[in-house]
Amino acid sequence: MSKRIAAKHKIDRRLGQNIWGRPKSPVNRREYGPGQHGQRRKGKLSDYGTQLRAKQKLKGYYGSISEKQFRRYYQEAIRLKGDSGENLIGLLERRLDAVVYRAKLVPTVFAARQFVNHGHVKVNGRRVNIPSYLVKAGDVIEVKEASKQLVIVLESVGLAERDVPDYVEADHSKMVAKFVRVPTLSDVPYPVQMEPNLIIEFYSR
Repeated sequence: MSKRIAAKHKIDRRLGQNIWGRPKSPVNRREYGPGQHGQRRKGKLSDYGTQLRAKQKLKGYYGSISEKQFRRYYQEAIRLKGDSGENLIGLLERRLDAVVYRAKLVPTVFAARQFVNHGHVKVNGRRVNIPSYLVKAGDVIEVKEASKQLVIVLESVGLAERDVPDYVEADHSKMVAKFVRVPTLSDVPYPVQMEPNLIIEFYSR
């Protein structure tokens, strides 16, 4: 098992939820945490514990973003006008690796990060290899010509387990996607409930 797959499964089991909605998640078989004490009955979480769990879930969903980077998203979210929780989701969904994943150009968020890192993606005709690059509404994201026949891309396009959300337009015949608009929380097809407002509370303690 690759290190990335092991990490993905570990996040699922630690949180006790199939956060990507994948059919192969171990949570589908064992809804308790990993390790010899995983089956112990857990007590009720405190407010702090609930907020921390919400943060771990959202960070994990986007490929285990580092704490330093995630805190920067929080700081930008509270600086922007409007609901800070919604702003946080908007910033995370603008990440280039998130858009590549949403467009179904790769099968997982972990694969999306690696795919961008390895220089397979262009934004508005320019190669971008920074997964955290923030796209804007109207930006066109495409798989570079030499990478369009990669197995990972061809297999992902055929995956039936998720759909492309309406804030991303994808043309899989050309391997091109357009980021139409910044989504709100209700637009994002999370398989589990995300609670960005709890994360805002966590950091503002």
